[in-house]
Amino acid sequence: MASGCVRSGSGDLAARLKTILEGLNEVIAVHAPGEVAVEKVFVNANPQSTLALGQARGTAICAAVLAGLPVTEYTALQVKQSVVGNGHAAKEQVSHMVKRLLALPGDPAPDAADALACAICHAHGNRLGVHRGLRMKKGRLV
Repeated sequence: MASGCVRSGSGDLAARLKTILEGLNEVIAVHAPGEVAVEKVFVNANPQSTLALGQARGTAICAAVLAGLPVTEYTALQVKQSVVGNGHAAKEQVSHMVKRLLALPGDPAPDAADALACAICHAHGNRLGVHRGLRMKKGRLV
């Protein structure tokens, strides 16, 4: 298992997106994942930040799709519910549970904690059969 962050730095948006694409291509080549989980974008107070996040997220999805990997998307509420049991949990609670669930020796960086939480949510969905056409209704698989 590994986690980390692809840092795009500052400057021209196109160059930053290229850095993200190249970084994710390297991660995919080194770790050979079988599938990808991505958190859906939420709209925040700053439209420019939301737009930039959406473009970076689109770049990540393109890297996965170009590598032939299936992509599953989750809302922040789904991720928090899966990891903490409360869809409105604080970031600190999510980070703490990621550390406990994965038996990490230290606290993960905030961005890494978010990504690992999304991976845990995806793993729970696979274990429960959610990605095989089953869904949860009133706490039961149907």
